[in-house]
Amino acid sequence: MSQNYLKSKEAQISELHEHGFVVSKGFVDESCLQALRIVSLRELVDARCPLELEADLRYPGAPDSRGAPGGGTVRRLIDAYARDPHYANLATSPRIREWMEAYFGETPYLSRAHHNCVMTKHPSYGSLTGWHRDARYWSFERDDLVSVWVALGKETAENGALWFVPGSHRLALAPERFDDAKFFRSDLPENDAAIRKAVSPELGPGDVVFFHCNTLHSAGRNHSDQVKLSLVYTYRGESNAALVGTRSASKPEMALGRALCENAG
Repeated sequence: MSQNYLKSKEAQISELHEHGFVVSKGFVDESCLQALRIVSLRELVDARCPLELEADLRYPGAPDSRGAPGGGTVRRLIDAYARDPHYANLATSPRIREWMEAYFGETPYLSRAHHNCVMTKHPSYGSLTGWHRDARYWSFERDDLVSVWVALGKETAENGALWFVPGSHRLALAPERFDDAKFFRSDLPENDAAIRKAVSPELGPGDVVFFHCNTLHSAGRNHSDQVKLSLVYTYRGESNAALVGTRSASKPEMALGRALCENAG
């Protein structure tokens, strides 16, 4: 590994600590990216369970029910790790392992209970996701997890890309600033002031965003004419265990040890 790469990785980690998110351009190489796109389009057509439909959540813009027009629109293809070896190989790849080792300072673990999915955003029925922190429904010893969002195509504000509030992972936010579903309330003046600072980084195919579990983020609707496809995985450090009996501990996690990654190819 070159010294330039090490410096770049450390600079990215520093930016993540400061802003709560960081973009790494061209993180996934072209051959891997093309294979992931082919697999993802096939999986979307097959629509094998487990999956989540837009109608299941009924966020703004989603169909009212599974029986309504667009009711079969897929929102997430769940448990990507187990769906196809291409997803597992990326999730446990040496490059992600090294990045997470540098961030956590210990062996990283892939969570299979959270994220670990193909995210889709359809032009007609892809919904808006409100402002939230992912840690709202996760149960670990510490709120210190990092997610990796992989763009399989171009992502912009027009087709429903992510928005982030810089530095929000370090804010102490009182419970009353969130609604009953733990979405950040945009109707409060103090919340609106924070949201006005949000940015939406444009991503190219193969770019990734690393973001902290307490960073406020949202995603708009897809106003293009193409389905947007992304992959997202979440990692923790070895010392930050999931709490027993919670959803976070409901699936076996994968330790990103060197032998595992070499065997995964």
